[in-house]
Amino acid sequence: MDYKIETAKQLLRIGAVFFRPEQPFIWASGIKSPVYCDNRLTLSDVEARGVVENGLAETIRTCYPEAEVLMGTSTAGIPHAAIVGHMLGLPMGYVRASAKEHGRGCRIEGRLIPGQKTVIVEDLISTGGSVIEVAEVLREASADVLGVASIFTYNMKKSAERLSAAALKNHSLTDFDTVVSVAAGQGYIDRKDIARLLAFRDNPADESWIKS
Repeated sequence: MDYKIETAKQLLRIGAVFFRPEQPFIWASGIKSPVYCDNRLTLSDVEARGVVENGLAETIRTCYPEAEVLMGTSTAGIPHAAIVGHMLGLPMGYVRASAKEHGRGCRIEGRLIPGQKTVIVEDLISTGGSVIEVAEVLREASADVLGVASIFTYNMKKSAERLSAAALKNHSLTDFDTVVSVAAGQGYIDRKDIARLLAFRDNPADESWIKS
């Protein structure tokens, strides 16, 4: 199966990808985006969930064959890490967005043995900041972080540079360019919008695509 194409088709089919170039979404970082991807919706659709979990499992088998534990990102990566961990017979845990304010004050939930070869399971990569922070937390706990397996990446230059600087590999099932291409081919968007969507990907700080 071509997971890049099939994952894009599934995300579009279930309405997990929203195109709104005329009324951009605003991310937590302040970036205005013509696209919003809600991968949580894959959990509610059996067919889409099957494609995603099988794709993540295959990615980990192929790209990280020595993996010993999976760590989900909070909160969207947690269910995928749990499902794929079960499929692969691997233990899993997750990294909290912040340390727990009660009990043991943990930030890492689940058992992590120092030196354990770890794969981070993430739902999407935008600027890369969140998953890099998770990697740093795991490395501080002496995990051997092999890399990231994610569902979707926006393919931004900034994220590629940040991941490289953090010595963090990422393998995504599908990406922004593929989703845009499939969306145009299946009539979800007009082909004339492709250029402005790719202009956003190339330079999110340049908002001229909004008026183009």
